[in-house]
Amino acid sequence: MPKMKTHKAAAKRVRVTGSGKLMRAKAYKSHILSKKSPKRIRNFRKETTIAPADTKMIKRKLGI
Repeated sequence: MPKMKTHKAAAKRVRVTGSGKLMRAKAYKSHILSKKSPKRIRNFRKETTIAPADTKMIKRKLGI
């Protein structure tokens, strides 16, 4: 069998932690920031874990 190729679009958006969790960036920080509070914009900088329902699909794309 040939090796599984990594889905590069998924690999650029997702980071794997040491314990095997998948981390992603938060959405809604690209534009129309004037109506969003500074606290809300600050919290968009933090990473968050990928939902458990999506982890199986993303791991398959990453070849994990």
